Amino acid sequence: MNEPVPRHEHFAHQADMGVRGYGRTREEAFEQAALALTAVVVPPETIAARESVRVTCAAGDAELLLLDWLNAIVYQLSAHKMIFGRFQVHIAGTRLDSELWGEPIDVTRHQPGVEVKAATVTALRVAQLAHGTWLAQCVVDV
Repeated sequence: MNEPVPRHEHFAHQADMGVRGYGRTREEAFEQAALALTAVVVPPETIAARESVRVTCAAGDAELLLLDWLNAIVYQLSAHKMIFGRFQVHIAGTRLDSELWGEPIDVTRHQPGVEVKAATVTALRVAQLAHGTWLAQCVVDV
């Protein structure tokens, strides 16, 4: 893989959207998957890091931890009408502690394209690839 890390991307999945993050660590891959989730809604570069929110999750394995964390971000988007463009993740065992930076959604400035309803188990995968890069991905329901 000659692609730079960290990075994020989307992959097509029928009527929904796949989000994928790559990183040098599992934490970095989770952060990039969150950026990919944000990029489904608005371009991350349009988001100012004005406010921070802390999110903590726990799950039995890394894949369910990714799913729970992305769904916690979707909850923050919906409940607080905020959008996030910067993420910091720390994982210890089966617990994830994170800080999300962003701002309230400004429909005129951000021009949100779609609403993410939930992260799903479809194509859910967290793995260290053969060349050492970490991958974190799933399909989100839009």
